Amino acid sequence: MNTRNRYSWYKLLLLAMPLAGTITATGQSTHATEQAGVSPWGKSDEIGTLNMMSDSNNLSLFSNIRTGKVYDLGVEYFTGMPGLTALGDPPYQYWLTHTPRGTVVGNVTKLGDDMNKKVSYTGDAISMYTHTGTHIDALSHFGLNGKIWNGYTADEHLGDRGWDKGGAENIPPIIGRAVLIDVPAWKGVEVLPGNYVITLAELQQLVQAQHLDIHKGDIVLIRTGLMKYFYSDTERFMSNTPGMSMEAIKWLIEEKGVMTLGADNLSVEVMPSGNHHNLMPGHTYLLAQKGVMFIELLYLEELSAAKINTFVFIGLPLKLRGASGAPVRPLAIPL
Repeated sequence: MNTRNRYSWYKLLLLAMPLAGTITATGQSTHATEQAGVSPWGKSDEIGTLNMMSDSNNLSLFSNIRTGKVYDLGVEYFTGMPGLTALGDPPYQYWLTHTPRGTVVGNVTKLGDDMNKKVSYTGDAISMYTHTGTHIDALSHFGLNGKIWNGYTADEHLGDRGWDKGGAENIPPIIGRAVLIDVPAWKGVEVLPGNYVITLAELQQLVQAQHLDIHKGDIVLIRTGLMKYFYSDTERFMSNTPGMSMEAIKWLIEEKGVMTLGADNLSVEVMPSGNHHNLMPGHTYLLAQKGVMFIELLYLEELSAAKINTFVFIGLPLKLRGASGAPVRPLAIPL
């Protein structure tokens, strides 16, 4: 797992699909003990651990901002950008719907040459998979045994226009104290090797060595260095997915009590996971079992270069009704 894999993780994921839900020798499904969680915030909850946010905490955070510097943690969207197309989802597409010259030639405004030549008009459109670029996974994205977080089922709550429970329109503005865990900087490398596993022991060593304080309700962002390839080498970016082990993820959620996670990779968790009984164990654990939404494909290079590890995080997801995820524009303001 710690050596470079010459094949894209999502191709290996496709190969692993028949193994998910394997029956053991005792006849029990290997995922029988993995069940969707019930929310402590009530039977109508659709945002999980984001309930940990509060106005008073926001006020405290804003009062401790020590600089006006703002870091943009989002990637650009462009034709040919890395995308999860292997499962049939559409790539990012951009096209022009109006151009200054076309408006004159076609006279779509019905106002004639003089007006069309005076008033230049450009319009455009996009289409894409909702899990493209910097985005957040909504709680409806992954479930277990027919249920998503808080026991909602597709049979009852998924219609032709998306989920009526756990959809991206419910995700509030995300504001919190955030901590950057910069693994390659700590190891003295530019980028972690392909499919490198960030173990619990390594994570704990890094946190201790860098004197990082992780508080209950924090947002923890993991840097792998993978963004080195995002704009220049799509194939390498898509076939090189270092990430966290399940033990590391569980420690952050269960022991440290963090509110949410984010990373500069495709999946937060390492991919392929090596777990033949669960296709995406990190996703199902966070989303379905613990109600933790998380952000993928964050651009953390400038924070790393500035050696900023504690900051206010502000993330504004698009309110896409019924969707399993949404693009998000994240910002970091140092504390």
